[in-house]
Amino acid sequence: MSICRMSKRSNRILGKRTDVFKNNILSIITWLPAVGAILILFGLKKDQNDFIKKLATGWLVLDFIVSLWLLGYDRAAGGFQFLEDHQWIPVIGARYQMGADGVAVLLIVLTTFLGVLAALSSWKYIAKREKEYYVLLLLLQTMVLGVFSSMDLFLFYLFFEVSLVPMYFLIGIWGGDNRLYAAIKFFLYTLVGSVVMLLGVLKMYFLTQDPALIARAGQAIGNLAGNEAATKLVTDTAALAAQNGSGTFSIIYMQAIGGALSMGTLQVLLFFAFALGFAIKVPMWPFHTWLPDAHVEAPTAGSVILAGILLKLGTYGFYRFNLPMFPKASMDEAFFGGKFGVRSLVIFLAIVSIIYGALAAMYFVVKKDGDVKKLVAYSSVSSMGIVMLGLFSLNPNGINGAVMQMINHGIYSGALFLLVGIIYERRHTRKVSEFGGLSHVMPAYAAIFLAMAMTAIGLPLLAVFISEFLAMRGAFEANPVWAGWAGLGIILNAGYMLWLYQRMFFGEIENEKNKLLPDLSGREWAYMLPLVIMSLWIGVYPAPFLKYIERPVNAVVRAVRPAYQIPGQPPPPQLTVTPGGRPITTTGAPIQVQPAPK
Repeated sequence: MSICRMSKRSNRILGKRTDVFKNNILSIITWLPAVGAILILFGLKKDQNDFIKKLATGWLVLDFIVSLWLLGYDRAAGGFQFLEDHQWIPVIGARYQMGADGVAVLLIVLTTFLGVLAALSSWKYIAKREKEYYVLLLLLQTMVLGVFSSMDLFLFYLFFEVSLVPMYFLIGIWGGDNRLYAAIKFFLYTLVGSVVMLLGVLKMYFLTQDPALIARAGQAIGNLAGNEAATKLVTDTAALAAQNGSGTFSIIYMQAIGGALSMGTLQVLLFFAFALGFAIKVPMWPFHTWLPDAHVEAPTAGSVILAGILLKLGTYGFYRFNLPMFPKASMDEAFFGGKFGVRSLVIFLAIVSIIYGALAAMYFVVKKDGDVKKLVAYSSVSSMGIVMLGLFSLNPNGINGAVMQMINHGIYSGALFLLVGIIYERRHTRKVSEFGGLSHVMPAYAAIFLAMAMTAIGLPLLAVFISEFLAMRGAFEANPVWAGWAGLGIILNAGYMLWLYQRMFFGEIENEKNKLLPDLSGREWAYMLPLVIMSLWIGVYPAPFLKYIERPVNAVVRAVRPAYQIPGQPPPPQLTVTPGGRPITTTGAPIQVQPAPK
């Protein structure tokens, strides 16, 4: 009997521990790196460099392993899952709410994955103040994970802003000769956009208390939340805010409020308030000039996180906020003079980014003292232009392609920056003219570089082919002219990548310093091979990844274009109005409108 009681008690304890883990999984993933940073900061001495780098790397490996739990996301149910809700600042209606849809799940796992590789790549590159370096790297990981996990806009904004601080110090302390200039430029650019965005956040907060908008917003919540549990969380949050006489920062509720807002000057201004903050982060032309300087001066791990993750904060922002929160502005093509609108402007900037980024990258191949790292930086401007074009195609193919391009760009751009860092550690130069014939002495390095260059080009059976094909397919559906201009950028992309590879790896070795360069070490294989495997996996069999994002993307399309017929989905209901003014669907069912709370 006593044994049975002990067994039952242990099962209850085990069940409670499992529930704590499951019910707080996003918080655990988000804050685990910060706990590691605190342990290193207060528990280890500066002269324990070897142990510090191993502990930091091991801690990030642990975070990555824990994040794999999110791959259990129910793709059939869709919507926001792994929900957490705790009271935080009741006087303004801000709550500690976390949740992730399929898009956020992939970005969170990508972040934890690249965090491990960034730490591994730093073991020899970072030779001063290693304790502070790994503390900042871990804190940066927490801030970025918080951005992707937040369901409360106030919480999102805090993570979004504080992520600037660790990156500022990573560039400013461990960067190149012009590191202070690059760090200050990076900080000021992004800060300006964030201040303007804050004005938009405050206005949206006050709009959540507008009775007329509240009455019209109820219809959209179910679609945006995606499942019953998330819908209940949002409606309960709104009801609690109304009871307390405050607004709410619930992201989904704000999306519903924005969808109910009439098209006009206010919606356009709000769109651009958010868009400026995100466009600088992407970065889109002409807000891109901070990026090449930041990349060139940043340490290798800083460049990996910057290109692989931080740029995605901008494109994720457009996906999460601008499209569903301001759907009428996102669709607009006539606000400025009747023939040119908000969407037209974004598409124009996206196409310019694609072509300009490719031409600028090509310049650094042609230039005698061209910098390989700067070339890869400008290629990111072009790639992010593809993401923006796909997003504002406003159809499932385009947005699916844009989201996949976010993931794929994180893989191949991170790999290219790691490869540049490897050769820099050996030669302490990044000038294209300093190399040539490297395949003779570094065949493994040349093979990995070729694989990632082909990925960047969009070679079939490699990751980028899938995302670019879907984004271009969506752009062609929206407007064939857009796809034509974007195609020019993709051709230029292939040109500069092949030219760069020819100059660096083919021909005879003419520089004596290159004749004894060692090939990849075991540690370098350890952080390069997973990126090659991921590129092949997504290129050959992308279906599992697309399944994660399919339903969330369809929800965004329905929010922006309610009448759009999504392939494989039932036709959207056509709204009519009875003589008495009551809206009904084509089936005759009345539209239930949620009354405004008193």
